[in-house]
Amino acid sequence: MAAAMPLAVLVLLLLGLGGWGLAEPPRDSLREELVITPLPSGDVAATFQFRTRWDSELQREGVSHYRLFPKALGQLISKYSLRELHLSFTQGFWRTRYWGPPFLQAPSGAELWVWFQDTVADGLAASWGLRGGEQRQPQNSEWVCVSLSVDKSWKELSNVLSGIFCASLNFIDSTNTVTPTASFKPLGLANDTDHYFLRYAVLPREVVCTENLTPWKKLLPCSSKAGLSVLLKADRLFHTSYHSQAVHIRPVCRNARCTSVSWELRQTLSVVFDAFITGQGKKDWSLFRMFSRTLTEPCPLASESRVYVDITNYSQDNETLEVSPPPTTTYQDVILGTRKTYAVYDLLDTAMVNNSRNLNLQFKWKKPPENGYIHYQPAQDRLQPHLLEMLIQLPANSVTKVSIQFEQALLKWTEYTPDPNHGFYVSPSVLSALVPSVVAAKPVDWEESPLFNTVFPVSDGSGYFVRLYTEPLLVSLPTPDFSMPYNVICLTCTVVAVCYGSFYNLLTRTFHIEEPSTGGLAKRLANLIRRVRGVPPL
Repeated sequence: MAAAMPLAVLVLLLLGLGGWGLAEPPRDSLREELVITPLPSGDVAATFQFRTRWDSELQREGVSHYRLFPKALGQLISKYSLRELHLSFTQGFWRTRYWGPPFLQAPSGAELWVWFQDTVADGLAASWGLRGGEQRQPQNSEWVCVSLSVDKSWKELSNVLSGIFCASLNFIDSTNTVTPTASFKPLGLANDTDHYFLRYAVLPREVVCTENLTPWKKLLPCSSKAGLSVLLKADRLFHTSYHSQAVHIRPVCRNARCTSVSWELRQTLSVVFDAFITGQGKKDWSLFRMFSRTLTEPCPLASESRVYVDITNYSQDNETLEVSPPPTTTYQDVILGTRKTYAVYDLLDTAMVNNSRNLNLQFKWKKPPENGYIHYQPAQDRLQPHLLEMLIQLPANSVTKVSIQFEQALLKWTEYTPDPNHGFYVSPSVLSALVPSVVAAKPVDWEESPLFNTVFPVSDGSGYFVRLYTEPLLVSLPTPDFSMPYNVICLTCTVVAVCYGSFYNLLTRTFHIEEPSTGGLAKRLANLIRRVRGVPPL
């Protein structure tokens, strides 16, 4: 009987463990989505958002087990009494004039702004004289102590984030930190938070690279193994006109009455693909053309996995556009003051997964627009120049301006012209036009007509062909000081010549001992004169 007791206890423990596992529902969830927006300029914007929500109050419960929420960020919330954290890494600049308003805009470089809880200064409660839940506003001198405590946590937090995201956030100090009072209000639960607990800093020279993207992807529950995160291929994401990745942490209401609080982690990534580079000069695009990958399966830990495609300016009745595969549902809402229509692709839909194990969304243009179909060939350094051709129809008495922004690549010192200070020339543009003729032309015998009349290529009397050239553009660019290399070369050559000549002369010269000669006619003549003068001979 005694031997059976441990077995019975073990069975009871297993039953109790199994019952606890079934009774405790998951307290966290993951939702992932991708929004694809064709931009007015012809480029394509892709915005990823991964939202992890955890029904837990980290600062009160003392959580030690993490499931979907990253443990590294959860410990930061508890240790440094964070209310909100917003961190972004951006390469490039969002061109609102050509791309329209963005979902989430961030400055170039690294941006960090944090709201701290009032508990960050718990260690100063004794100096405030607070006892047993007594609440009162600290005085001016006490606010100085609060600021010092926040500054200390801010410095430590920036150093920790620097290690997590492999960035230069450790260079954040008092020289580049400010405390705004009007901007950067809390995005989560806000209960009259005082600006003394806010810190903001920007590092505009921070360069975003793969080392920043890799730890960002590791914070995702599925990393880059399944779901929408499989599209996050570094060599494609950084081969774009704009790249911005961010991490946002904030508290949100768990229910309608907001009696309890949940923590929300939103990881966003926005990129803009150049349509002419990605699509080889065409406006067609697809997931594989942009990311060189397609979607195969959703993240098994996600409760929602969807792709939204902006089709506001298009419809299924549009004969010039084809969307494949056709969406099962659509979604309409007012986004940034404009009513938008999105085609929705649900990766959790078993029908879509079964029908297409390789989901590759595509936008194809059946025929070019009537107002022109632009031909653009991008330049390659030291291989080929830019080529831009536009076929447009201009109304009468109108003015049309076409401007192109370009950058002069850095030249090697052997590629500079003999007079680089004069500037660099940009080739003139060519304008070819078929101008309608006011006077109808009659048939002309080309052999009998004057020579100048045969120069104009006129096909009929309805119009005449004109080719015009603009003047070349002279661009003044900073050039190196070529006098310094000249002086260095002259000095170096002189030193080398003198040193080399001296050493060569010493190494190759031969020395011979010559016996003194008895003298010749000149010596005898000199001795004769000296004898006459009474001087000893030589």
